[in-house]
Amino acid sequence: MPKRDEGALAQRATYKAYHMVSTRWADNDQYGHINNAKFYEFVDSAVNAHLLIANALNESIGLVVDSGCRYTSSLKFPDVIEVGIKVDRIGTSSVSYGFAVFKRGVDVPAAIGHFVPRLCRHAETRRPKPAARTPARRGGEPAGGLRGASRSVCRKLNLAQHAIEVIGPS
Repeated sequence: MPKRDEGALAQRATYKAYHMVSTRWADNDQYGHINNAKFYEFVDSAVNAHLLIANALNESIGLVVDSGCRYTSSLKFPDVIEVGIKVDRIGTSSVSYGFAVFKRGVDVPAAIGHFVPRLCRHAETRRPKPAARTPARRGGEPAGGLRGASRSVCRKLNLAQHAIEVIGPS
């Protein structure tokens, strides 16, 4: 089967922030490589690290509602991994992230995908806060993102996006 052309998704410059992960012996599976499910743990840690940097998780929790991953090569212990993330979209109650998992020092990603946590204001009910009324922009589109979250959560998510832009590739 021919290799798939991933275009910009396969380029390190596409991702605005990186989170380094040291692999452990236990991450390898019986086939001698890192189990595919571990990639999601690495991505979850990268996204949450940037939300924590922006102090965006104090008032909400994130529940993953969609994710997908295409694997292009295998990794194994003791590889050091760099998870690149970017914000694709800030919606009314969720943030869509794109990611790529690279072995440190290698420019071709071992995995490329997306990760979408829904931000919930109510930890007990696991429901997003009901949408607030927001003024409309020209063309009838609602103004602002995350209409269902509090203003402070929106501000913090914008800070998280800003943190991703400021930190940049390492």
